[in-house]
Amino acid sequence: MNPSEQSKVLVSACLLGQRVRYDGRDSGHPDLLRRWQAEGRVVPLCPEVAGGLPTPRPPAEIPGGQGGPVLDGEAQVLTVLGEDVSEAFLKGAHQALALVRRHGIRVAVLKSGSPSCGNLLTYDGSFSGTKVPGEGVTAALLRREGVKVFSELQLVQAQACLEA
Repeated sequence: MNPSEQSKVLVSACLLGQRVRYDGRDSGHPDLLRRWQAEGRVVPLCPEVAGGLPTPRPPAEIPGGQGGPVLDGEAQVLTVLGEDVSEAFLKGAHQALALVRRHGIRVAVLKSGSPSCGNLLTYDGSFSGTKVPGEGVTAALLRREGVKVFSELQLVQAQACLEA
């Protein structure tokens, strides 16, 4: 199969070595993601930057750790300084959704723990380092669209899903 026929995968830009995390760093570049990138399968995005937030930026969390209620207007994403950055998170999530639709993406690999991208655990909003079961705003929106969302800790499962 040539690369143009292979399924595309949405990947958090920080996992591709881009310095877009809130603290101005990246989150590594796992070998499998390097291979997918070389094959032309990767569609990179940092939803927070795409939503208009700068790098670096104050850390942000969702009180309760659930992205779905943010999508539904029932919760906010707040910085450690108390600033409501929900609008930027929502804008970035919708940009991710637009890329998914444009490229026919059915699998995403997003940064674990992130208030945008976390797929299983997120921080609880107390800025104490406490994680709770939940998903970030972008992960929740993509899952609602039927995208299979994995983290960098689940690359084997993501690969299997792409090959299915």
